[in-house]
Amino acid sequence: MNKICESVICLIIIPFLSTPVLAADLKNGKSLHDKNCLRCHDESKYTRQDRMIKNFQQLHERIKQCELMAELTWFDEEIDDVAAYLNDQFYHFNLEK
Repeated sequence: MNKICESVICLIIIPFLSTPVLAADLKNGKSLHDKNCLRCHDESKYTRQDRMIKNFQQLHERIKQCELMAELTWFDEEIDDVAAYLNDQFYHFNLEK
């Protein structure tokens, strides 16, 4: 009986451990982006041919840099939200490895 319980628990828990968690709030990301990021540049920066951002990690780091330069005080989750929003709308980087 003990072995059966262990097996059932493993079957329940393992999928959660192997699934990437991206619990970003796209609506909040859009709101933060529109209120703050568009003060410095428009959305053409994300769609230009020679854009400098080549992967999601670079996108996330760039948002952190912009957040500091703009003297914002975002939580890590808010940076995640903006990164997820921009990726969803413009960049379309594959988040799975």
